[in-house]
Amino acid sequence: MTKKILVALLVLFSVASVYAAPVEQPATSNSDTLSFIQHIETWYKNNTNYYSITALMACESSILPVPSEMVIPPAVYVAMEPDSGLSIIWIIVFGTLGALIGASFNYLMSMWLGRFVIYKFADSKVGRLLMLSSAKIQKSENFFNEHGKTSTFIGRLIPVIRHLISIPAGLAKMNYLSFLLYTFLGAGLWNIILAGLGYLAHGQQDLINKYSHQLSYVFLLIGAVLLVWLVLKSVRKKK
Repeated sequence: MTKKILVALLVLFSVASVYAAPVEQPATSNSDTLSFIQHIETWYKNNTNYYSITALMACESSILPVPSEMVIPPAVYVAMEPDSGLSIIWIIVFGTLGALIGASFNYLMSMWLGRFVIYKFADSKVGRLLMLSSAKIQKSENFFNEHGKTSTFIGRLIPVIRHLISIPAGLAKMNYLSFLLYTFLGAGLWNIILAGLGYLAHGQQDLINKYSHQLSYVFLLIGAVLLVWLVLKSVRKKK
């Protein structure tokens, strides 16, 4: 549960920093006057590159809880800025490459370790820290059994299933070339959709800048409610 709270905070501040904070930095020589969220925004913009996009998307498609919604749209948003050095097309390409790397890791790990070890790991302490469970694995396996090979394409568009669908494909020893093809198509389509969201968000830049402070408070309020809900859920589960 602590891991879920940390991830919730990371997502909260990432969203607030990219979509709520003004794009232009204040005209001042004293960096201490920058808000905390503006510092996060500056860090994100300075560290967004094709390598980090590939690495994060590889994590997103593996067993690590990195949401793709917090990688591609903000990267495209940054790419729309002058002299960013980033191209939307290449963001999609490297994001898809990262998805293939992460998905291949899940596929090969599942094929080599087998069903028993995978399910045991999912219910272990480490697995729970990674937000895994045998129920989630079973859900993905049921989806794969129901839809067959195309599930590795369709599953890329469905939350939760997205980063786990490679596991049942590995357990079933699906043809690797077919697996790569369907994963490439599904991940590519999903990244195009996310890139479109980032592009649309930048199109509302003036509106976002105008209400940046209000939006920051809204995101923080949502995050506070989310954290309270996670804590209460954890307490009720222990009882």
